[in-house]
This record gives sequence, structure tokens and C-alpha cells, in this order.
Amino acid sequence: MARWKIWSRNGNHVLDQPDYYEEGVQLVRQEFYHEALTSFRLSLKYQPQHAATLEQMAVVYTHIGLTNDAVRAYEAALEERPRSPAAHYGLAFLLLKKGARGEATRHLQEFLAHARSDREAPKHVEHARRTLRRLGGAVAEPVAH
Repeated sequence: MARWKIWSRNGNHVLDQPDYYEEGVQLVRQEFYHEALTSFRLSLKYQPQHAATLEQMAVVYTHIGLTNDAVRAYEAALEERPRSPAAHYGLAFLLLKKGARGEATRHLQEFLAHARSDREAPKHVEHARRTLRRLGGAVAEPVAH
């Protein structure tokens, strides 16, 4: 298990704290989704509203079929990090499944507007463009950061 150090205000090392976020990521890679959720929930106790944790939880909720929880997690992540390409992308496709085409279009456009070419998989960018064309929305080019 990864650990992170907690320091007091005067710089003295107080204790090692498990890195619940990294633990959750490792559990997701092993497809232990329920266990990963436990780790992510513990991570949020130490870092409430941590956008990356919320995004990971949304992915897990999607994998286990809890789409309403996934939508809420992505929305909470976007409150903390409004330009998050990952949150916009994931939320767009969940909204499409719910029939919310207008909202999904907006999130796909946001994804493309903020997708970093060096970080977003080209297949995700192309998938977003194809979906937008199918929905009749304007297709934006990703911004090179």
C-alpha cells in the first residue's frame, strides 16, 4: 500500500497515512470495484471533494451499473475542476444513455475544448468527434496545451 506522510505545523513528521486514492486506483486496475470504492471514500475523508477521486469513483460506479451515482460523482468533480476532460467525457456518455442529448452535446464540446493532445487518448477524442457529428453538434478541435 502506498503511504503519504503527515507533518505537523512545525515540520515534524507525525505519522504515515495510507494513500487511499492510490490504493483505490490499484484496486480498479485489478477490477476489485467495491473494494476500490471503499478506498476512494476513505480518500475523500482526508481530501474532501478531490476531483480525481470523484472521477475515479464515477468510473467505478459506471462499471458496477450505478449510473445515477456516477453522474453525481462526475458533477461533483466538475464543481471542483470545471475543465476536467475526463469528467466531461464520462458524463457526456452517461447522459446520452439517459437520453439527455443536449447536455451530452455540451459536455462533449467541453471535453474537446479542454482535451490535451498529450494526455487524452486519440481514440477518445475521435470517439467524441464522431458522437458529436452524429448528434449534430459543432465539433471543436482539442486545444494544444
